[in-house]
Amino acid sequence: MSNSYQPNRTHRRRKKRNAGRIGLAGALTGAVGIAAVAAAIVVIRPGDPGGETAEPAPAGQGSATAKRPSVPSPNAGPPINFTTPEGYGYSLAAVEAGTDPQPLRATQAPPSGTTYAYADYVLTNSQRRPVLLDYPADLFMPKEQVPSSARERCMPQAGIPDDMCTLPNHSEITARVDGAKPPIDENGSLLIPAGASYVVRIASDLPVDESVSAEDLRLYVWNARYTSDLTGVELAFPEG
Repeated sequence: MSNSYQPNRTHRRRKKRNAGRIGLAGALTGAVGIAAVAAAIVVIRPGDPGGETAEPAPAGQGSATAKRPSVPSPNAGPPINFTTPEGYGYSLAAVEAGTDPQPLRATQAPPSGTTYAYADYVLTNSQRRPVLLDYPADLFMPKEQVPSSARERCMPQAGIPDDMCTLPNHSEITARVDGAKPPIDENGSLLIPAGASYVVRIASDLPVDESVSAEDLRLYVWNARYTSDLTGVELAFPEG
């Protein structure tokens, strides 16, 4: 009878030996896989001593600004300093104003008899640390020189002369001043490096009468983040 159990015991021993071999092979395979992954991480990690150090690339307008030309500091009006409740400091100085059928690259050609208004100013981070990229200045024009079709979009603002209003507009950095570094991306927010200056163009999204002249246009800072007393602060253009 004892012989009748021998095959079963042998079969069990074989199964145990096979299971042990499979377990060992699995462990070795896992160890090799972990080592391979670790090696891959070491190879592709930015800044590894074996390769070049990778710097984070600016995103969005930061990348676009990096391609903007560097220009000498333009002739501008007297700079005015502003500080936000968060402690960000900016200096703004008006450069020039005017009209153009396409003041910014993406601007569509205006209807006949109209054009777009724009103004340029220098935006500077006046602090020794990066600050949020923002565009504090707004463009104003005489209400009577806004076409009737767009006049309902021409909004007056507190602290600005009643005969002036602002149309929907957008701003864009058009140049870096004296080789300033482009904005840096920090967790999805663009920051102006310490001391950097840019030329910013603000242009109306809706057309104005082509009779509008540079002398008709004004730059004001009126947002409560910059002027807590709700009084618009005019950025004076340079004389001459």
